[in-house]
Amino acid sequence: MDSIDLEDPPVRVRIIKNARARRFTLRLDSRGDGAVLTVPPGVPHRDSQAFVSRNADWLRRALSKQPDLVFVSDGSVVPVDGMPVRVEVFPGRRRPPVLDGERLILQGAGAEGPRIAAWLKLRARDALQPAAHAYARQLGRHVDRVALRDTRSRWGSCSTRGTLSFSWRLAMAPPAVQNYVAAHEAAHLVEMNHSAAYWAVVERIYPGWQVQRHWLHRHGRDLHRYRFEAE
Repeated sequence: MDSIDLEDPPVRVRIIKNARARRFTLRLDSRGDGAVLTVPPGVPHRDSQAFVSRNADWLRRALSKQPDLVFVSDGSVVPVDGMPVRVEVFPGRRRPPVLDGERLILQGAGAEGPRIAAWLKLRARDALQPAAHAYARQLGRHVDRVALRDTRSRWGSCSTRGTLSFSWRLAMAPPAVQNYVAAHEAAHLVEMNHSAAYWAVVERIYPGWQVQRHWLHRHGRDLHRYRFEAE
């Protein structure tokens, strides 16, 4: 994938060519460590460089306001169901993480990040899969399959074949937010758009959805601060 590197401080801007794009769009990368420039197809690289250069000051200011990244390991504090918990690692044979009040206990040192990510994926599946099926039943629709991904630009999606996909990072969000996203995608089984008719469907199965949508707009980016790669 093409990219542009700025200096002082270093910033990497990933370039994405989109056939539907009609103009340049520069946004912060949801991972919190760079930016993404979306351009129409056929745009010369020098034009992309010139656009990034003109907006470099804005980009650096925006990045300076971003919360710091958290590389999850022993002692880190991460949200689970919207509540902060501290990772505590103890010696011994490796076992799956256990949530104990405000502690997330891991037995056996090493690879804490990947182990916690796998655990969060299971929690996301256990919460979102039944919720998606329940909201679909309310609408007289069928969910073909529920998939979990680490998506950067959306919390969920719905295919024309009835597959609902969700970001497993929703396991870190409050349960009400998880339910809203499940309802949001289930509503697309009726309306594959974001028209007034679509939002009426959402309101029917999840009244008061605006509160949870606002939470995602305000706090959703923070869920991408947490990095679970092995060191």
